[in-house]
Amino acid sequence: MSVLGGYCGKILRVDLEKKEIREETLPEELLRKYLGGSGIGARLLYDMTDEKTDPLGPGNPLIYMTGPFAGTPVPTSGRHQIIAKSPLTGIYGEGDVGGTWGAGLKRCGFDGIVIEGQSGGPVYILIEEGKASLEDAGFIWGKDTYETDRLIKERHGEAVSVSCIGPSGEKLVKLSSIMHDGKDARAVGRTGLGAVMGSKKLKAVVVSGSRTVKVADENGLKQSIKDIAPGIVKNTNAIKQHGTAAGVIGTEAIGDFPLKNWSGATWDKIENVSGQRMTETILTGRYFCESCIIGCGREVEVKEGPFVTGGAGPEYETIGTLGGMCLVDNLEAIAHGSELCNRYGIDTISTGSAIAFAMELYEKGLIGIDDTGGIELTWGNAEAMVEMIHRIGRKEGIGELLGNGVREAAARIGGRAVEYAIHVKGLEFPAHDPRAYNSLALGYATSNRGACHLQGASYFFEKTATMPELGIPEPKDRHRLDDQGEFQKNTQNIMCLMDSLKLCKFLLYGGVRTTHMREWLKYVVGWDIGFEELMEIGDRVFNLKRMYNVKCGISRKDDTLPPRILSQPRREGGAKGNLPHLGRMLNEYYTARGWDDDGIPKQETLEKLRLTW
Repeated sequence: MSVLGGYCGKILRVDLEKKEIREETLPEELLRKYLGGSGIGARLLYDMTDEKTDPLGPGNPLIYMTGPFAGTPVPTSGRHQIIAKSPLTGIYGEGDVGGTWGAGLKRCGFDGIVIEGQSGGPVYILIEEGKASLEDAGFIWGKDTYETDRLIKERHGEAVSVSCIGPSGEKLVKLSSIMHDGKDARAVGRTGLGAVMGSKKLKAVVVSGSRTVKVADENGLKQSIKDIAPGIVKNTNAIKQHGTAAGVIGTEAIGDFPLKNWSGATWDKIENVSGQRMTETILTGRYFCESCIIGCGREVEVKEGPFVTGGAGPEYETIGTLGGMCLVDNLEAIAHGSELCNRYGIDTISTGSAIAFAMELYEKGLIGIDDTGGIELTWGNAEAMVEMIHRIGRKEGIGELLGNGVREAAARIGGRAVEYAIHVKGLEFPAHDPRAYNSLALGYATSNRGACHLQGASYFFEKTATMPELGIPEPKDRHRLDDQGEFQKNTQNIMCLMDSLKLCKFLLYGGVRTTHMREWLKYVVGWDIGFEELMEIGDRVFNLKRMYNVKCGISRKDDTLPPRILSQPRREGGAKGNLPHLGRMLNEYYTARGWDDDGIPKQETLEKLRLTW
């Protein structure tokens, strides 16, 4: 094939058991049908695994995929996707991440890597200037992610980009993440993909390249970026100034911030953990992902006391789970806990949720001091929160139980524990409350990886984002029940597009719309894709993931929320009294999607989307 702009046109296939590495061409038809990133990754996973595949066995591939925009000047395109069957949920698993690694792989001449099998001993993959090799990882096995990044750079130079796991991934903790860029700590945190990497005895994937990613129309792309960039910078200034935690105070005011394992209503300590407080106290610098003009990354430092820390500061989700969920209002403790999660390589969202779950069990007498190994798991106990991170990361004591996620932990504890396990399809909630945004209830219930605010990001369009071409000329009412089906379908399809092209979702706050995505496809790749075709691609990718989950037994029975969220309203605050009517919204959604009453895509829907192979 003639290589299109934006694409390298090939991926690497790495068999760890056979120690074989080969290149594979990506047909243009496949690229146009799925774009890249999440789309192609989902197709590869669908073809390579099924309901019988053990997520921690040799048959589960670990798939790294970039998109056509990665490695180009397109704003916030410094991203990549990692896909595998999730050991936490047993269904479709993926994570989108920024940093430098995705562009680094493109500069090596590859669009992605498919890693199969299991190695007999610890290894890492080294890709330098288009040449790939398997290297002995004995010198970094057992090291945390910060140390791993440092030691690899000592051996191969500061220019390399490192994707790696920490000790928890090596121990197959199901909350394990895959970390990038050392102390900048960019994470594929959700669905436990770090454990997949650990099961393969794969410690890291290291890239370094200097090739230029060619684009079809360099001048057109420059002008398009010049036109849109000032608006992006202006509209996302709060995120630049105070990080993703800029909205902590506002989310608490409207009843969106999680408190006390989703049982709290308001919190008078919210200012103590805000992004503004971080800026005033422990912030030392900011950092940007590749091609980013927003700059949400925080650099923090605590020099003395029990919570000494340095490196990446906690993001909104981390403050919501390690802070609000546990009622810990000590920002230094949250920052320290965040660093520990990053070093061990565990997801801050699921880890904070698991700790809050255990705190509620402790409060209600379902577990006691003997079960916790002497830790007093009381609300607001910062020292206990930090110690629990150690135990989860090390897979020790009660940490071994909680490291399997709240669904499995509740099943093993038994009795009423299931009442306090807040998850969808085995994935713990992120730090946004569906009782504050009805659309989030529908989004969490139908997200293909379990509870996720970014697989639909519908609430963006109920805050400030607009997209007139999708019938959203102004932000929508967050407590409405009408039009949720078509609305959720469209926002989910947009997220699939962004995850496949490789764009940060904060661009939606900056005013980026499908018009810009189409422009950039034309200038980068050379494709003149119309609005209908673009949206069909997003629809195709989402339905492909759903069909993967259908293979794994997912249906309407799984598209639900915990009883606490559906039946127990917040008693105070900005979401007081509101409960999402999930059944009504789900019926409208299935109709909009072209699925049957059980949540299975109809044959005519699959035919329309060309998913009948």
